[in-house]
Amino acid sequence: MAVIYAKQALLDEGWATNVRLDLRDGRIVSINPGTGPEANDTRVDTLLPALGNLHSHAFQRAMAGMTEFRQAGRDSFWTWRELMYRFMERLTPEQIEAIAAQVYVEMLEAGYASVGEFHYIHHQPGGAPYDNIAELSERIFAAASRTGIGLTHLPVLYSYGGAGQAELSAGQQRFGNNVDDFEHLFDAASAALRHLPGDARIGIAPHSLRATSPGELSRLVARHGQGPIHIHIAEQPREVREIEDWLGARPVEWLLDNQPVDNRWCLIHATHMADAETHEMAASGAIAGLCPITEANLGDGAFNGPGYVEAGGSFGIGSDSNVSISLTEELRMLEYSQRLRDMSRNVLVPGEGSVGRFLYTSAARGSAQALARASGSIATGNLADLVAIDSQSAALCALSRDRLLDGLVFAATDRVVTDVWSAGRHVVRGGQHVERDAVFAAYRSAIERLVAT
Repeated sequence: MAVIYAKQALLDEGWATNVRLDLRDGRIVSINPGTGPEANDTRVDTLLPALGNLHSHAFQRAMAGMTEFRQAGRDSFWTWRELMYRFMERLTPEQIEAIAAQVYVEMLEAGYASVGEFHYIHHQPGGAPYDNIAELSERIFAAASRTGIGLTHLPVLYSYGGAGQAELSAGQQRFGNNVDDFEHLFDAASAALRHLPGDARIGIAPHSLRATSPGELSRLVARHGQGPIHIHIAEQPREVREIEDWLGARPVEWLLDNQPVDNRWCLIHATHMADAETHEMAASGAIAGLCPITEANLGDGAFNGPGYVEAGGSFGIGSDSNVSISLTEELRMLEYSQRLRDMSRNVLVPGEGSVGRFLYTSAARGSAQALARASGSIATGNLADLVAIDSQSAALCALSRDRLLDGLVFAATDRVVTDVWSAGRHVVRGGQHVERDAVFAAYRSAIERLVAT
């Protein structure tokens, strides 16, 4: 049994002082406020529930900074995508594993305890399958195992190159599977996942409406009656137009009318919704998977936050392209995108109250639901997904406890993180991951080989 002593902790019922948590088999088995530390306790300043990063394409971290040079004409999501395809075509399994491990170290040091890996590279360059159809999924598993991050693996069904069942382009060949081949991949990945700790999970990820078909999507969902379902939806106006032209309805509208969308689902981006879609999605119980840094980087647009929150919608955050991995900046960008659009302040909180606390605690609960992970709050029986921060840092030391999360979200950086536990695994200590140097050495070696080619 491990024991954590915190000077203060944000529990399910609110703030408590002088708290001892007993951890066993990765879970919180008892919480005792108003007590003193004992000799072998791990002592921290302020303890919070750790968020999950609900949407990641780990390999894209290695191309950060490579797409910020303006070419002739107008850059867009679609021109960025072509550059991403060319980069991805050169990656080997060993490089994918090394990149993922580096990404997961950075996520953990930023305060995330878990990740939903939306994994769509399945094949060799050119599209030929590996002898082991789950080869690249197993590379993700190896990275998660080495770093200790909690993993929800989301293998992607990607059958078509665009709306209307267009053929896959040359750059999409590494993604492509029909439903039957995807099921073989899913079964192989599920078997390999058993070698990870017991908190690891697997779900399904039909990439988007444009990358599948109505019949195939229904077959896939019917075959998987349990576990999370993640899908890209309504990220770009062009995507919305193409789906409406093809299926006769906007993407979110069509999905809600034609699939059993409920609390198992996570709709990634959902950026461009009409008011009716916003309210119906909120009522469905699905999670809005928001990736504010990537959405800003790609010029996607701003999510309809006020309408969604007012309707009682749930959300979580992810780092998507991993161009910048920062938990505090994701939450900050989410609120700031609303302020810039609406020319207002303190937007994303229903009624009155702390914006930082609402953003943080809502994202903690939403990411836990999206990743099918028993976490999101500090409560007996939950996984010990925990983050400790230093409330005496320069950005936080002047704040009362009731304003601490406002300071964390809007004034601090991730450097205030001192410790992180993922299902009780104490993987960040003193602000650094326990395998930081070795993981980075492997990453740098992989990147040097990649650049040399």
